[in-house]
Amino acid sequence: MILETLSACPICQSTSFAPFISAKDYTVSQQEFNIVTCQNCSFRFTNPRPGINNIQAYYKSEKYISHTVGSKSIIDRLYRLLRTYTLKWKYELINEFSDEKTLLDYGCGTGNFLSYVQHKGWNVTGVEPAQEARAIAKQKATIYEQLETIEQKYSIVTLWHVLEHVHNLTTTLQELKKKLTRSGTIFIAVPNYKSADAQLYKQHWAAYDVPRHLWHFDKGVMNNILMQTGFEVKKIIPMKLDAYYVALLSEGYKNPHTMQLLNYINALKNGWLSNHQAKETGEYSSLIYIAQHT
Repeated sequence: MILETLSACPICQSTSFAPFISAKDYTVSQQEFNIVTCQNCSFRFTNPRPGINNIQAYYKSEKYISHTVGSKSIIDRLYRLLRTYTLKWKYELINEFSDEKTLLDYGCGTGNFLSYVQHKGWNVTGVEPAQEARAIAKQKATIYEQLETIEQKYSIVTLWHVLEHVHNLTTTLQELKKKLTRSGTIFIAVPNYKSADAQLYKQHWAAYDVPRHLWHFDKGVMNNILMQTGFEVKKIIPMKLDAYYVALLSEGYKNPHTMQLLNYINALKNGWLSNHQAKETGEYSSLIYIAQHT
């Protein structure tokens, strides 16, 4: 697979990078990928990486459960069980910020969130570039392949663990801003590499998820990116369940030959410890940035 190398940081345009960590693609290719740190603004990103025209090869796995509905592993069953709770939680969160009840879900996967919100009486639209996931989502709601083909404006735009996958980072955020009403709100959920579970698992931390995760965020970087693209962060919300799920995957990556039950116990312990520490630091495993037009 031919990889592309970024020569400049997409935020500050610096050309000076330092190696941060080398992580393995445990899901598809088993390849090692490097994550670098911009020495000017501290942004971290996978470099080199697959290009926009060949990245889909790294999503072709039943393990990639945001794009599959049939996997039967214990982890995937747990994911789907927790998804029932998180759909309701996400809906209640966005419902606080909109009277117009119009939603654009960017990177909607198989459309579960859209379907849930639609059944609550909202006017919903999704964007999903992956063909197989889009075909499933189209059975539930109106779905587009590309953002540019949408003319409507929305009171709410959501990206649930999507921004880290987007090649054209700042351009996409600027385009999403155009799809928001003036009083609209954007919700962006991303992993946080400053969390305690990230520090514990290091290169085995599942939320690095190279090479599908192109970008790796912390609060300072996210605030900087959103400010540059015309947003102001109004609130940051933790996704506390992510610490347990990420720890469960990370245990499997770090200790593949350990008895599963022991991995599950360790994951529960480390997920709890991560959330407990985050009560003091604010550095939860995943964070939702709630932002509006500046």
